[in-house]
Amino acid sequence: MENIPNCPKCNSEYTYNDGSAFVCPECGNEWTAFEQQQEEEAALIRDSVGNILNPGDSVTIIKDLKTKGAPSDLKAGTKVKNIKFCGDIDGHNLEAKIEGFGTLYIRSEYVKKI
Repeated sequence: MENIPNCPKCNSEYTYNDGSAFVCPECGNEWTAFEQQQEEEAALIRDSVGNILNPGDSVTIIKDLKTKGAPSDLKAGTKVKNIKFCGDIDGHNLEAKIEGFGTLYIRSEYVKKI
């Protein structure tokens, strides 16, 4: 049997192949394999130079970052271990615990994978 993906809209397992597109009989969604590949590629989180980030990676901050409520800025070159993905909190997609600083939400465009 073919490897037909679940519907990306309703996650139904009853999808079928209709020529060049996949169709979901439950919600009526239609999509192609190319569209699905583009969406999966867009969902990947990349650092400032294009490397794909994974939860648990170590990164370096590439720019001085001003932080609200902190006595000092976070300096470029600061190493962050064990990052986590946090969805999209005010445009920030990474959560990091920095020694001596605490938990911080960072945008992936300000970090570089080590």
